[in-house]
Amino acid sequence: QLQLVESGGGLVQTGGSLRLSCAASGITLDYYAIAWFRQAPGKEREGVSCISGRDGGTYYADSVKGRFTISRDNAKNTVYLQMNSLKPEDTAVYYCAADFLRLCVLLKGDFGSWGQGTQVTVSS
Repeated sequence: QLQLVESGGGLVQTGGSLRLSCAASGITLDYYAIAWFRQAPGKEREGVSCISGRDGGTYYADSVKGRFTISRDNAKNTVYLQMNSLKPEDTAVYYCAADFLRLCVLLKGDFGSWGQGTQVTVSS
């Protein structure tokens, strides 16, 4: 069965870095778009980044472009989100999500499968 498990969150100061991991089981990454979403207290869930299954192409929200990098290791069935130059407004629970043959441009909250999330807190 498809499962996604996030890890790597924590507390970091403004300007610091974290790397989040999304370990997938029950799927082959070549067939799935894998995305990162985040939800801050009192705010709507936001699509952050996505990597496509077909070609590994990437997408980033304007708010994180140039600071975050998504990548995958197919052998490990793991997707990473490297987050640099973190800001307090990046504070949120970060979720990874998977969808079969999804187009990354369709970065909406209707992905088929979701992890449980990992907390990222950036102190000012």
